[in-house]
Amino acid sequence: MAAGTHDLVVRAQGGDAAALDRLLVECRFDARRYALRHCVTSEVDDAVQEALLVVAGRLRSLKTAASFAGWLFTIVRRECQRLSRRMFAHEELDDEKIADQLAARPMGELRTELAFALESLPAHYLEVILLRDFEELTIAEICERLDVSVQTAKARLRRARLLVREYLIGGEEAVPAFAQDRS
Repeated sequence: MAAGTHDLVVRAQGGDAAALDRLLVECRFDARRYALRHCVTSEVDDAVQEALLVVAGRLRSLKTAASFAGWLFTIVRRECQRLSRRMFAHEELDDEKIADQLAARPMGELRTELAFALESLPAHYLEVILLRDFEELTIAEICERLDVSVQTAKARLRRARLLVREYLIGGEEAVPAFAQDRS
């Protein structure tokens, strides 16, 4: 956050509308950068917008101006999680239909899209899918390497595979990554 953020927060909490506007403009970049790590790529702008609306509406409830950055990032992360929960509240995909769609594509196109799908995953999902599907490690080996529980490793692998599948069948409009929820 910029050095003058503390002053802007204090002035905005006092009711200065111009300070609030400037604060929202200045913190938008940091909020977006944070959201890129915690949100589904297609939801970043929505999460930032919703978070900034929350900030504007609840800034006066912030107890200390010095905690603004952490408070903002907490709001962004929660918005990412909320949007992701809503996004994944749908029916499971029909495996047969998916196989038919993928088989109809040229292999070169499919490889390129797979690379894009993998690049779009948050680091904790990409890491587990690479270890399991490319390095062919067992779940126990993944748990040891990443220092996570079996449940966490399996959950991350399942979500990573689901996201790659959705990306591949949905094209560029598909959701290419999942919000980071540390599961």
